[in-house]
Amino acid sequence: MEYRRLGRAETRVSAICLGTMTWGQQNTEAEAHRQLDLAFDRGVNFLDTAEMYPVPPRAETAHRTEEIIGTWLAKPGNRARAVVATKAAGRAVENPSGPPDFAWIRGGPRLDAAHIAAALDASLARLRADRIDLYQLHWPERRVNNFGALGYAHAPRADDVALEDTLEALARAVEAGKVGHVGLSNETPWGVMRCVAAAETGGLPRPAAIQNPYSLLNRAFENGLAGIAHREDVGLLAYSPLGGGVLSGKYLDGARPPGSRLAEFDGFRRYSGLRADAAVAEYAAAAREAGLDPARMALAFVTSRPFVTSNIIGATTMAQLESNLASADLVLPPDLERRLDEIHDRYTYPCP
Repeated sequence: MEYRRLGRAETRVSAICLGTMTWGQQNTEAEAHRQLDLAFDRGVNFLDTAEMYPVPPRAETAHRTEEIIGTWLAKPGNRARAVVATKAAGRAVENPSGPPDFAWIRGGPRLDAAHIAAALDASLARLRADRIDLYQLHWPERRVNNFGALGYAHAPRADDVALEDTLEALARAVEAGKVGHVGLSNETPWGVMRCVAAAETGGLPRPAAIQNPYSLLNRAFENGLAGIAHREDVGLLAYSPLGGGVLSGKYLDGARPPGSRLAEFDGFRRYSGLRADAAVAEYAAAAREAGLDPARMALAFVTSRPFVTSNIIGATTMAQLESNLASADLVLPPDLERRLDEIHDRYTYPCP
């Protein structure tokens, strides 16, 4: 397993990060612990979660994922070998494909000082930890075109919490020793650079990473953010590297395998559609002609990008996890890389 520097810190994280959003919904606590044991035995040292997990978010299951991780971290030796990342939920996103209002989280989460303090302390309690290594803002307080939206509408709200105010709250958490590093998620180039500027001129925490979607179906990160990742050392923690499992090819021709995400939940349509299906068919064909598993190829592509710090994988079965972990050792041949770029040129951003 390769280990990469987290931002400009000395902390090094595995090139594969274990995602956890199915735990407490599609996976039981025992299954989650088996996943953690296997991943860490294979060299993973990095796990990512969020206060709103599992997904799809519901009041009945809210916070369950952190609780499950907490019981694993409490076992002898586990906390010492884990770099733990979690996220604070933000203001409701006014986007049909985005999260709901989260009224069950702090009465409707915001990113002001009081909410940050409450969210952090609650996550620490659930994780049974006294420090979170990477504490991330799950999405910005302001309106941005994320969660599948491409069009941008400039519509600031008078009561939006200023980004600098949120960073000041995070600075207090860092000073108190509750947080090691600060990260962003679902953020824009403007937002990242604003945070970097605040760190350089105001002494506020410098973002160590940005967690945004990135996959063969969505390479939008390359347009603007990739340059920032390189030049400012704010590397990508890539989420949905398989496009919700779509890039495995298992949903081709309308298939809905029992127990799969698209079979279980109606809301996951971000990586669906005619252009997505056509692109996936070509990517899967390219993989098979090269003698590779489509999912493993798609993951290896993400992990190998020079602006990626870690690739966040997720699995509901141990077989999926085994395959996903094996992708860390796969090096794509140059001719296959060229073919993937050619497919991307024909199907650019089929799933924002």
